[in-house]
Amino acid sequence: MSVQTTIELEKAAQILKLLSDNNRLSMMKLLQHHECCVCELVEIYEISQPAISQHLRKLRDAKLVKERRKGQWIFYSINRESEHYAFLSVILEQLPRQDQKLTDLENQGLRINCCE
Repeated sequence: MSVQTTIELEKAAQILKLLSDNNRLSMMKLLQHHECCVCELVEIYEISQPAISQHLRKLRDAKLVKERRKGQWIFYSINRESEHYAFLSVILEQLPRQDQKLTDLENQGLRINCCE
C-alpha cells in the first residue's frame, strides 16, 4: 500500500482554512493523542456546547475526526484513516502537545466523571 504524497490544492486550502481557527487547531492537536467527549472540550475551551459541536461537525464533515458513541455521549478522536491524514499529521507534529489541558481537567475532577 502506498501513501499519497500529494494533495489537491483545493483540499489543502479547505483543511488549512479549518485549522486557521485557534480552537479547532488546538482541538485537533489534542485529539491527535486523546479521545475526548464533547463535555470535556466544553470545559477545556470554556465555550458553549453548541459552539464545540459546530467545530467538531466541520472537522467531521471534512473527515478529519471520527466519532464514537457510548450511550448518549459522543467521543471524538483524530481520523487516522482519512486520506488526508498524512498532510494533517505533518502540520500537527509542528505544534506543542496539548496534554496539559486534559491534566488540568483531571485535576478538577471533570475528566473521568463528566460523562458517567
